Amino acid sequence: MRAFGSPAAFAALLSFNAGFVDTAGFLGLQGLFTAHVTGNFVTLGAALVLGHHGIVNKILALPEFIVVVALARLSGAAMRRHAWPVLRIFLAVQVALLAAFCALAVYFGPFPDADTPIALVTGFAGVAAMALQNAVQRVHFAVLPPTTLMTGNTTQATIDAIDLITGNAQLQPAAVRNRFGQLTLSLVTFAGGCAVAALLFWLFGFWCLVLAVLVALAAATMQPTA
Repeated sequence: MRAFGSPAAFAALLSFNAGFVDTAGFLGLQGLFTAHVTGNFVTLGAALVLGHHGIVNKILALPEFIVVVALARLSGAAMRRHAWPVLRIFLAVQVALLAAFCALAVYFGPFPDADTPIALVTGFAGVAAMALQNAVQRVHFAVLPPTTLMTGNTTQATIDAIDLITGNAQLQPAAVRNRFGQLTLSLVTFAGGCAVAALLFWLFGFWCLVLAVLVALAAATMQPTA
């Protein structure tokens, strides 16, 4: 990992949190993926067939995700026109959203029915936080691997590994090695976030989300170069 405060270290914290929050949300909100839109399509289909709770939250997760990203894009453009620190503001908002997610989940959870109004509000706070993280990464750190889309990262990392082993990357070996390292870091930290969340949720329930708030706060104070 590069020096603390670098974009790579910043992205690693975001990847860890994406895996962590996604796993905690899945375990505590009847299979809701807060950061993984594709996963909600799958679990929605399963819920419809099996008659599980959590149908409404999965249906609403996609439009909410889109609305948050759209608002981030529009407000970011407005803030740039006024020379406001867009990245710093967005990271602070994400910390606040995760803190709200944690507080609501701890106070009102667990949620045997994830489609009750308070469970929906709780899930929306988590989805909003992860949607904002996706928007921040795409706009401010587009050269780095996505912090939530591990299918694409795994595919590219495998291709890069094969190219490095077989010599197919001989035209740009340094660039391929650098990308492979970034992808591997993203995959490892995301998987680590999933594992840690599963363990802490088992031990402490929704109190585990305190760690997600602290990680987001650490990322917000790193001042990476955007």
